[in-house]
Amino acid sequence: MSLSPKQQKLARQLTNGVVFPLFLTRSLPMGWIAGLRVRELNEEKCTTSVPFKFLNKNPFKSIYFAVQSMAAELSTATPCMLAITGKKPSVAFIIVNLKATFSKKATGRVYFTCEDGSKAFAAVEKCIETGDSAEVTLKTVGKMKDGTVVSEFEFTWSFKQRKS
Repeated sequence: MSLSPKQQKLARQLTNGVVFPLFLTRSLPMGWIAGLRVRELNEEKCTTSVPFKFLNKNPFKSIYFAVQSMAAELSTATPCMLAITGKKPSVAFIIVNLKATFSKKATGRVYFTCEDGSKAFAAVEKCIETGDSAEVTLKTVGKMKDGTVVSEFEFTWSFKQRKS
């Protein structure tokens, strides 16, 4: 599977260190404040990151769970955005379930990697082919630079064709 020109353009914009913060400022201001970044994006994999900084910390001197959730969601939502880009008929998507596990304190920048991108593309194709909604669960794992796993998330996304 290869990305269409529209999907390639979106991937370049989302991984661009200048364009993406502007997108966040307009569409997801809390993500901009938290310092979210998309580090890598293709049809298989997405890696996002969030820094440990004063605005993101909790009283226990680690990254607040909601900030981790925001970065984790981005690592699964971005492949979904990529999968629906340029599709006819147009497809909408929304989270319908979330499961999270926190195993260690996040005391440094955390990188969330989702390697289930192909599942999002398959769900969008199924949605378009059948006209029915489709659901997919995407897993992402949050690790600090040294490889320590701090949290794991599973987001279930629902895709549905928009009415013409």
